[in-house]
Amino acid sequence: MKVALTVNNVAHAVDVAPNTLLVELLRNHLGLTGTHVGCDTSQCGACTVHLNGGSVKSCTLLAVQADGAEVTTIEGIGAANALHPMQAAFRECHGLQCGFCTPGMIMSAIDLVNHSGALDEEAVRHGLEGNICRCTGYHNIVKAVLLAAPQMRSAS
Repeated sequence: MKVALTVNNVAHAVDVAPNTLLVELLRNHLGLTGTHVGCDTSQCGACTVHLNGGSVKSCTLLAVQADGAEVTTIEGIGAANALHPMQAAFRECHGLQCGFCTPGMIMSAIDLVNHSGALDEEAVRHGLEGNICRCTGYHNIVKAVLLAAPQMRSAS
C-alpha cells in the first residue's frame, strides 16, 4: 500500500505492507531511528511521536492510519546546534541516563506542555505516566519539563 505523509516537514510516499506499524515506517523505511521500539505493547512510550500535533505511540498505529498526516519525530524538533527547549532542559537537568526512553519522553513532554495549563511536579508526573524510564527515577525528568515549560511558552 502507498502511504503519503509528511515527516519532519518533508513529504514522503512509501510503499508498505498493510500491517506495517508507523514506528516501522519511520525506522525501517525512512531511517529515522530516534524513535525507539521498546515494548511493542504501548506500555513504555519509547516510540512516541507527534501526529498532527498530538503525541501518539507509533507502535500502536498502522502506517496506513497516518496516510495524509503530519508526523514529527525527535529528529524534527531541534538540531545539534539549536536544541529544542525541552532537549536543552533534559541536558541541563540530567534528565537522561541510558537515553533509550529519552526521545519518547521528550516528545510526550512537549505535548504535555503544549496541551496543558500551569504545571507542577504532580501534573508532570501524571502527564508522563505513559512513559517508562528504568534509569533516572523521574526526578530529573520532572525538573527538566518544569524548566522547559516557561521557555516553550515564551517562545510561542
